Amino acid sequence: MTIGERISVERGRAGLTQAQLASAVGLDRSALAKIETDARRVTALELVAIARELGQRMDWFVAPEPEAVIAHRQRNELGSLAIDRALERVARDVGVVQAMDPGLARDVPRRTPPASVQQAEEMAVETRRLLGLSSDAPVYNLSDAVAPLGLLAFSLPLGDGADAGYVALEHGGVAVINGGLRTGRRRLALAHELGHHLTSDDYVTDWRIALDQEASRESRLDRFGRALLLPKADLTGRWPSWTERTDEDLRDAAVRAGSHYRVDMATLADRLRELGLASPTEVAFVRSVSTRKADIVEKNLHVASELDPISLPRAYERAVLGLYRGERISESRALDLLQGAYMSEELPVLRPTHEHELWSFTT
Repeated sequence: MTIGERISVERGRAGLTQAQLASAVGLDRSALAKIETDARRVTALELVAIARELGQRMDWFVAPEPEAVIAHRQRNELGSLAIDRALERVARDVGVVQAMDPGLARDVPRRTPPASVQQAEEMAVETRRLLGLSSDAPVYNLSDAVAPLGLLAFSLPLGDGADAGYVALEHGGVAVINGGLRTGRRRLALAHELGHHLTSDDYVTDWRIALDQEASRESRLDRFGRALLLPKADLTGRWPSWTERTDEDLRDAAVRAGSHYRVDMATLADRLRELGLASPTEVAFVRSVSTRKADIVEKNLHVASELDPISLPRAYERAVLGLYRGERISESRALDLLQGAYMSEELPVLRPTHEHELWSFTT
């Protein structure tokens, strides 16, 4: 899109009329109308004022979009959804950093989307192998685990709406997880987005994943996500040992399983159902269980916390910090790329430039 078209789109997202935006930035409405239709050029100062009023960064109006964003816009104009805006920003930022640090870019081991439940299970087994996991190993620190497969996971506070979304890049892809979800739900959302990443989707936003059982493709990727987090062979072997304890009941078994695999009770219940490890009544009961503080203490459970917002991929953080330490980007640019996860005083201390080094910049 042209700069004018982007201003028009962002104004629509903000719910402002041309008259309202023009008044806020000190322009005539007719002047803004000409800018939006590219009949008049916008000055740098005017663009700064417009960007500030719309709560958007300058580079959104002038930098090229990732191809997946362009394709998504052509199919269905981006709306005002927080997830769409977050995905586009993250995709742009990662593209900028990859251009300056090619080591952040990774190719993706693409595969055909699962056409059946069995294929979803097989895809999970294959993915665990790619991640270097044994068949009985829980997947911890999922964000770090998926990075070698080219997926960079960001957890941002997005309020109500989509659980997560995915954008494919020229090299690799990015997932944005709604940080407002509970830990187990965030992990399932990322496992689901990994499925999109591996099956060559270009731009996807998932609305409350697993709730729409009519969406068969999404349902199979949910199955893939559960199979990845709760491997069939391991859960089938462990579940009886938890339920057969004479000093504990079904609730205790669910609490132990949820803690071990770091999943929420809805995910555990669905997995027990699809593996035939619990009756419909037991599945409904497990879904209703909540872990209490007393459970954590009495059972000596590990309290897991992954993808807390704001959470950035470690590889991406290192790349941005490396660019800043090498003085290839400014402090303000580094803080911007780090999505508000860092304060100025948390950045690396730069090495002072000695007097004799100044001559290398002037001769």
